[in-house]
Amino acid sequence: MDGLLAVEGGLKSVTGDLFNEIPDRIDDALILVPLGYAAGTDWSIALGWAAMGGAMLTAYIRALGASLLGGRHDFCGPMAKPHRMFAVTVGCLSMMTIDIMNVKAPPLMLWCLVIVNVGIVITCWRRTAHLVKALNQQKPKG
Repeated sequence: MDGLLAVEGGLKSVTGDLFNEIPDRIDDALILVPLGYAAGTDWSIALGWAAMGGAMLTAYIRALGASLLGGRHDFCGPMAKPHRMFAVTVGCLSMMTIDIMNVKAPPLMLWCLVIVNVGIVITCWRRTAHLVKALNQQKPKG
C-alpha cells in the first residue's frame, strides 16, 4: 500500500521502487508459502507455492509495464498485493473463528488459496492485456 500511495501521490523517490518491491516480494513468500503448509494438504502446499510464484509474476508484469511505458504502473486486480493480503487475512480470521467456536472446519485455507491463485491468473491476464493495448497505442519510433 505504501508504494502504491507514493507512486499515485507523486511522492516517489529514486530508490522508492527498490525499497518497495524487495520487501513486498519477501513478504509474499513468507506469507503465501507457509499458508499452504498451514492448511495441511499436498494440494494446499502446492497452491501456496503457486501463489508465491504468481505474486512474483504479477509484480514482474507491473514493473515491466512501467519500464516500457515510462513509469506508469498498472495496479489492477482482482488479486493485486492489497487484495491478496485481504483474502489471506479473511481466511486466517475465518479459521481462527472456527477454531474458537470448536466446530468441524471445512478446508477454508485450501479454498482461500484457490481463490488467491485464480485471482492471480486473472490479474496477470488483465495486466498483460492492458500493457499490450498501451504499447499498441504508442507511436512507433523512427
